[in-house]
Amino acid sequence: MVIVGGGHNGLVAAGYLARAGRRVLVLERLDRTGGAAVSTRAFAGLDARLSRYSYLVSLLPPKIVRDLGLRFAVRKRTVASYTPAVRAGRPTGLLVGGGRARTRESFARLTGSDREYDAWRDFYATTRTLAERVFPTLTEPLPTRAALRARIGDDATWHALFERPLGELIEHTFRDDLVRGVVLTDGLIGTFATAHDPSLRQNRCFLYHVIGGGTGDWDVPLGGMGALTDALADAARRAGAELVTGCPVTALATDGRTAEVTTGDGHTIGARRVLVNAAPRELARLLGEPAPPPAEGAQLKVNMLLTRLPRLRDRHTDPREAFSGTFHIAEGYGQLETAYQEAAAGRPPTAPPSEIYCHSLTDPAILGADLVRRGYHTLTLFGLHTPARLFAADHDATRDRLLAATLAQLDAHLAEPLADCLARDADGRPCIEVRTPLDLDRELGLPGGHIFHRDLAFPCAPDEAPLPTPAARWGVATAHPAIHLCGAGALRGGGVSGIPGHNAAMAVLEEG
Repeated sequence: MVIVGGGHNGLVAAGYLARAGRRVLVLERLDRTGGAAVSTRAFAGLDARLSRYSYLVSLLPPKIVRDLGLRFAVRKRTVASYTPAVRAGRPTGLLVGGGRARTRESFARLTGSDREYDAWRDFYATTRTLAERVFPTLTEPLPTRAALRARIGDDATWHALFERPLGELIEHTFRDDLVRGVVLTDGLIGTFATAHDPSLRQNRCFLYHVIGGGTGDWDVPLGGMGALTDALADAARRAGAELVTGCPVTALATDGRTAEVTTGDGHTIGARRVLVNAAPRELARLLGEPAPPPAEGAQLKVNMLLTRLPRLRDRHTDPREAFSGTFHIAEGYGQLETAYQEAAAGRPPTAPPSEIYCHSLTDPAILGADLVRRGYHTLTLFGLHTPARLFAADHDATRDRLLAATLAQLDAHLAEPLADCLARDADGRPCIEVRTPLDLDRELGLPGGHIFHRDLAFPCAPDEAPLPTPAARWGVATAHPAIHLCGAGALRGGGVSGIPGHNAAMAVLEEG
């Protein structure tokens, strides 16, 4: 058994197959395993281990952690989100967290009544029920659309989320523009779409963001993302898998019954099955086949290290609370639509929307003891609606322009410029690192920087679709029986989940 790619899904597959007694060889192009789920000391001379690419955990099933005996844990955040705003000329904000009474008070202070809070509570009670019913299916054979609908058991929810654009549900449920925007953001993470996109790609993205763990909670990986993939690599090795880094695969061939990989040094390795933990575009390249329809990422990832958290203009909110959850910037409903329209027309958004999070508030162990003592903190910023096409003509100039505009949106809600809080590395440079979609393509092989490898799919098969093989039933099939996908481009892939790796392993074991 050969697994191409040592990202977290490949490591999950390796762990399951090795524990089942299969001989497993993982080949990784980079000099380390982990793919996009890694921790890095990004700033010279400073002991800060940042989750460079992916940074929170929701979709990883506890089942995988238990089955593989992972030495890994997550911690829950006490605050879900904070969104600063200006109302009647005064700085304010919406804090979701700290208990029902406090959240209700925050909604009332922002909107003037309890109406939006009551709608919010009912809305997320519905998504919680949805999560409880859908999430367990992700590590089961693929249900048909009819079977998933029956499992959900609520025709109104099915119609609103699986058949009609998400914007219709949001606009029907909420009245306040800011509240609408906070809800919509879960449909736009890594997805370039409007609330009313007829393709429903925003609905599919939203679904994956609210069903994780059967609760929809987004948790903090203790030790950073690298702690997860290190634990997965250790588990795979303990089970007997061989992991080889610095070993790019340059070609794949198959006769329908078996497959063969060629490595960068010209060696060929045969196997009954090859699992590909890479994007469908990369699989086509290895096979010498035409590329699939192009994918396009749409995010700006910024990592920062601060000497202190900045003070807020909203004096009702402690920065330690505001930044411990998801800190929304320029993500009102109307702002999100304007940013999309500007980017779709080929212009960088004037007011780029983004989400910010401080890992070190929940897990200070990612910082060295001296930095903790001195009050340092990390900040992770995830910008929306910055598609790869914007960077094609002049990558560096566009990156710098978008970064400046994004930080300006944040500064508008701070009582001091963020630049005054940035730490400096051993060479005197500000501790800020930026990754565009094109950077992610170059560094990680993500097509167009798409963090899900391609647009997400609903986690079910069409009712009329034949599922004649274990690989088809588990959602990992390719056009070649001896080659399966085990990365984010598989059905039910996307996010840091391990689900495609689990499902590919289950298909192989079912095949015998």
